[in-house]
Amino acid sequence: MPTGPLRSTALEMPGTLEMSPAGLYCPAGGFHIDPWKPVPRAVITHAHADHARSGCGQYLCLSTGKRVLRERVGASAKIDTLRRRERQRVGDVDLQLVPSGHILGSAQVCITHRGVRWVVTGDYKLEADPTCDPFETVEADVLVTESTFGLPIYRWGDARETAASINAWWRASREAGSTCVLFAYALGKAQRLASMLDPSIGPIYAHGAVMKMVRAYRDSGVRLPPIDQLAPATRRAGGGRAMVIAPPSTAGSRWLKTFGETRVAMASGWMTIRGVRRRRGFDRGFVVSDHADFPGLVQAVEASRAKRVYVTHGSSAVFARFLCERGIEASVLETRFSGEEGSDEPTDAPGVEPATDIPGQPDTRPTVSARDEDGESA
Repeated sequence: MPTGPLRSTALEMPGTLEMSPAGLYCPAGGFHIDPWKPVPRAVITHAHADHARSGCGQYLCLSTGKRVLRERVGASAKIDTLRRRERQRVGDVDLQLVPSGHILGSAQVCITHRGVRWVVTGDYKLEADPTCDPFETVEADVLVTESTFGLPIYRWGDARETAASINAWWRASREAGSTCVLFAYALGKAQRLASMLDPSIGPIYAHGAVMKMVRAYRDSGVRLPPIDQLAPATRRAGGGRAMVIAPPSTAGSRWLKTFGETRVAMASGWMTIRGVRRRRGFDRGFVVSDHADFPGLVQAVEASRAKRVYVTHGSSAVFARFLCERGIEASVLETRFSGEEGSDEPTDAPGVEPATDIPGQPDTRPTVSARDEDGESA
């Protein structure tokens, strides 16, 4: 039985997947998965900036994610698509894309080579989300999984209760004549939060970066409540009755000060750590993440029935060790992915140094470091 995770940059079965200077590469198929730099052929799990780099010769993504990927990589990029679970022969491998439930168009990359199935999850969540296709379990021989929230302290509550809390905060702020500002990453999180809002409370506005992705979602067939873009010189949006959805990068900016009296909140998985909200000066913190929580990660790994698991980014060493203790052969695969999309990354976004948080051991308090979940969709 495995006793502990190995830290590795080498993958077994050469020819299927390996680490290259540009990231995860499939020699048998001649393509990279979420490359770190421009490459001739890129298979993209989702359109967050740290997974979808511009400048590649050719992109392949899930069909539902084409519009948001286009917004990310540019109008001239060559983008091909696959339908959900559609099979395509690429070089010497069979390739499928299966929804991962992370954001609109997010996918797990399934590669079958010489009778062995590899599944690269990308980022994923198991919670229901009306703005994207739900996560689908894929059985695998070898699984590459994220572990952004791979510590037992991360457990998400009921999304309906969270939505009720956000709307109650909005009502109370409206009665006080204050504009609500809800910080959320422009792609994925912002649209999901918009779907949770009650538009009868007041008007909903959004920053231009959010609106660009709202339009891409709507063009993709996703239904969202009425949302208006704020003019650059807007003051007291909606007469102090409005909800404004804005990227975290706008916190403390001059743009934010144009609204007069405001109440500000952040929606993120990092809001599980109460000290983070206090340190950043938010009035409220709502625990909403587009990543799987710790039980979700465990459930996804076990449902895959994988004989071998590679764990990437986040609390990778701790989560890999946890899997080893459950009899699953697991090791850490080093990547450059940080957890969420970089374009909206707050300068002091929290991360967790997990060295002492061991599942099954007495609870220890995590320390906060300067790292953001996915660079974008915490």
